[in-house]
Amino acid sequence: MTRTLYDYWSRLRGDRTAPRRFEVEPGDIRHILGDTFILEADDRLTYSFRLAGTRLCAAYCRELKGRNLLDMWVGKDREAIACLLAAIVEDGAAAVVGLEAQNERGQTAPVEIMMLPLQHDGPHHTRILGCYAPLKTPYWFGTHPVVRQPIQSLRLIWPDERPSFLRTAEEADRAERRGEPPAIVRAQARPADGGRRVGHLRVIEGGRADS
Repeated sequence: MTRTLYDYWSRLRGDRTAPRRFEVEPGDIRHILGDTFILEADDRLTYSFRLAGTRLCAAYCRELKGRNLLDMWVGKDREAIACLLAAIVEDGAAAVVGLEAQNERGQTAPVEIMMLPLQHDGPHHTRILGCYAPLKTPYWFGTHPVVRQPIQSLRLIWPDERPSFLRTAEEADRAERRGEPPAIVRAQARPADGGRRVGHLRVIEGGRADS
């Protein structure tokens, strides 16, 4: 699902950092529309859902339109997502977030969220196109709401790089032998010693993504 959305977004943008909001046609991604969303960046602390797909809302058992994405996290996880969103809006980066969705009964499911910048009224990317992709859809989705979702991984994809998760293993190995920089920067929610700052995040660089 994340690859489908990325491929669509990439075709729209061409050689630009990001496509414009009006270029996104819901009919073009109708088969994943229930899992997609669009955010509006009001400021660095407010990223409101302008659109939220039915399957996404069902995971939380509530309507998400108008709600602030950041309110889904607290503490260090909230700070990490805020930094990630700032990189999307201000630098045109794309992002993939790995989560452990949890309900009130302690049941869990792995989820991947992709977020892609869109241009809208000004120099910054104040709209964000995203999708919510459970790696396994548990039976309780839509019955018991997700109430916690601790971050397991963060990845930034810079606009001038082809993301590693779209490379074959052979392509990635050849790139590594040529000394090319990694396309994806991995960031830990709670950075380990030895990390360095890139953009808005303290990151640890990695090679191929595990997806």
